[in-house]
Amino acid sequence: MENIKLVASKLNLNEEDLFCYGNYKAKIENINTNRNGKLILVTSTNPTPYGEGKTTLSIGICDSLNKLGYLSVADLREPSLGPVFGRKGGAVGGGKAIIEPSMDINLHFNGDFHAITSTNNLICAAVDNHIFQGNELKIDKVLIKRCIDMNDRSLRDNFVITPASEIMAILCLSKDIDDLRERIGNIIVGITKDDKEIYAKDLHVENACTLLLKDAIKPNLVQTLYNNPVIVHGGPFANIAHGCSSLIGTKSSLKLSDYTITEAGFGSDMGGIKFFDIKSRVGDIYPDIVVINVTIKALKYNGNDSLEGGIKNLEYHIKNMQKFCDNVIVALNKFDDDLDEEIEFVNNFCKDLSVEFSVCEMYQKGIDGCITLAEKIVSMNENKKKYFVYDLEDTLEEKIFKMCKMFGASKVEYTSGAKEKLNKLNNTKMMICICKTPMSITDDKLNLGYPKDFKMTVTDIKVYNGAGFIVVYMGNVLLMPGMPKNPNYLNMNISE
Repeated sequence: MENIKLVASKLNLNEEDLFCYGNYKAKIENINTNRNGKLILVTSTNPTPYGEGKTTLSIGICDSLNKLGYLSVADLREPSLGPVFGRKGGAVGGGKAIIEPSMDINLHFNGDFHAITSTNNLICAAVDNHIFQGNELKIDKVLIKRCIDMNDRSLRDNFVITPASEIMAILCLSKDIDDLRERIGNIIVGITKDDKEIYAKDLHVENACTLLLKDAIKPNLVQTLYNNPVIVHGGPFANIAHGCSSLIGTKSSLKLSDYTITEAGFGSDMGGIKFFDIKSRVGDIYPDIVVINVTIKALKYNGNDSLEGGIKNLEYHIKNMQKFCDNVIVALNKFDDDLDEEIEFVNNFCKDLSVEFSVCEMYQKGIDGCITLAEKIVSMNENKKKYFVYDLEDTLEEKIFKMCKMFGASKVEYTSGAKEKLNKLNNTKMMICICKTPMSITDDKLNLGYPKDFKMTVTDIKVYNGAGFIVVYMGNVLLMPGMPKNPNYLNMNISE
C-alpha cells in the first residue's frame, strides 16, 4: 500500500485537505478542483445469495481506466458488519480487484457506521426521555426504532439494521452539514392520538445529532491494490433502503476525476432504479454509462440451472436500464469454471439485442482484467436520455403502480394495514423507495427469471420524512436480518 497522502496527491489533494487515520485511510475535508468527470453506474442482474461481484467489477474498471491514462475513482459503499459476519461477507472486492486496507474497511473503518448508529439511538433515547419526563408533546405512538449494525434476529421487534435506518439514508442524501441538520430535524419520531406528527426538531435533538455526525459526513479515501484512489462513503442496503453510496462522496469523486465508477446494490430492479429515481433526483447527477454485471452462475440460478432459461433475466435488466440511459454495456464477471460456449451464448444474446458485451477477469488479472471494457467505455457517445419512472406530482398509488409496472407487474394490491396508512398520508409529493426481495424482479423470492403480468402486494408504508421519501414494503421484508447456520465469523481469526 502507498501512503494515503501519495494516493491523494494523484487527485490534486494536499495534506491540508485530508484528515488521516494512520498511513492508509483518510477523510477528505476540502476539494479545490472541479473536473466534472463522467459517471459510470455499475448494476447487475438478480443475484445469487452470495452476490455477483459488482464491487469487484467497479474496482477493476477503475484500475483499467487508470492504466489507460484516465484519472478514475471508484465510489463505493461502506461494508456493514451484518453481512461481514453473516453470509455474504465483506464489501471490498476480491482477488486482484480489491481495496485496502481491506480488513479495516470491512470492520470499523473510520467509525461512520458507529456514528450513524449512535445518532439514531440518541433520537430514540430522547423520545423515551421526553415521554418519561411528562410527555409535553403528547406522543402516543413512537415510530422510530433503535438500530444496530449486526444481523440479530432476536432484536427484530424493536431494532432495524443500521444500513436500513433513516439516519443512514439522510447521511447519504445530504448535500452538506446544514442540509444534514435540517433533514435530521424533519424525521417523524412519533404521532399523537389525533395523528399529529412529532418531529425530531420538536425534541431539539438535531444539533446534538449533527455533532455526532460531523466527521461521518466527510467521505473516506482509500486505495486499490494498484494504489488507485477509491472513495468509500455511506452504506444503505438496496433491498431495504435506497442502496447507493453518499451523494457527497459521488460529487466529490466527479470533481476529482475523469471517470467516477459507482455501484448500486443488488440488481437494476433495486439499487439501479433507486439510483436514477432517488439519488439522481436529489443530487442532480445522472449516469453517462450503465454497466450491467452478470455471471454465468447467476443466470443459471435464475433459470433453475438452465443458462437458456436464466438469460431472460438479463434481458429484463438490459431493457430496464435502456429506458434510463443510451449507453448500456453488459460485463460478464468470468469465473474459472465458466465454459467458452456459455460465454459465447451470452455474447450472442447481447448481440441480438444490439448491446455491447465484454468479458472481465479483474479477479484473476487485476489491473489488466477490464481493459477491453474500459476501452469500450471511453469510446461511448454522450448519453442524451434522462428518465424518471414517475412525476413527483403523481399520487402515491400512481407512483407505486408505475414502479411495479417497471418490474413487470400488472396489478398491485394492498393489505388492509398498508391501505389504511396510505389513506392517512398527506405528504404524498415525495419520492418512493420500494423495499422487496432482491432475488427476483417480483416480491416473491422464488419467482425467478423474467416473469410477466404478476401481482405485487404492498404490506406496509413508512414515511422517511428526513430522507425525503416514502418507504413502500412489498412481500415479506425483514429490516433486521438473521445469521445463517454457518456464519462467516466461524472462519475468522487473528494472527500475531
